[in-house]
Amino acid sequence: MAIQTRTVEYNDGGVLLEAYMAWDDSIAQPMPAVAVSHAWAGRTEFEDNKAEYLAQLGYVGFALDMYGKGVRGSSAEENAALMTPLVQNRAALQQRIALAIEILREQPEVDADKVAAIGFCFGGLCVLDLARTGAEVSGVVSLHGLFMPADNLPSPKISAKVLCLHGYDDPMVPPEQVNALASELTAAGADWQIHAYGNTKHAFTNPQANDDAAGTVYCPVAERRALISMENFLAEIFA
Repeated sequence: MAIQTRTVEYNDGGVLLEAYMAWDDSIAQPMPAVAVSHAWAGRTEFEDNKAEYLAQLGYVGFALDMYGKGVRGSSAEENAALMTPLVQNRAALQQRIALAIEILREQPEVDADKVAAIGFCFGGLCVLDLARTGAEVSGVVSLHGLFMPADNLPSPKISAKVLCLHGYDDPMVPPEQVNALASELTAAGADWQIHAYGNTKHAFTNPQANDDAAGTVYCPVAERRALISMENFLAEIFA
């Protein structure tokens, strides 16, 4: 097995974007593919590493770009400034992640009929919005994602299977939002799961998260459980 990588450039309305793709070149036939939607800082080494991890599982990993080539935040203030315009314009957010999925499907290593998306934090919101648009993807996984509904899609119809991996003590997504999402997904006709991990806060899969006051804390136990659940989910939807 040899994991190969390359960057993939694409454009959305004049904004140059750059994804990072990883795959196992010992697999001759087109493979199922999993897009990785980044947290609020932009596409970083964290997401690129997740693309490589997915390649080791036998998928094409594709760390997409929601902000623009080389655009990264280096502080909470900068991250918020990058994320907020898309959170406030959900149609633009949905268009951008849909474009990334379209570009992913075009890659010769990819089985275009077997595509999923996972997302972390802000990226979790992005993949949930992808599902809310009725996108024909096999499934989406939100890892400590944001759950607020899309104001431009008041009655979504969801065909993708949905898995949300959530820290119960996440201050950014309190229990009432979890219940609201469950009701929304049920009304949308989705095949959904929400796994809540006790004594677990936001950003629990990120080893760099260590700000207890902000509610962002790495939890290796929850991370391990979440990755096992995600691997099982991907195996199921691509079977």
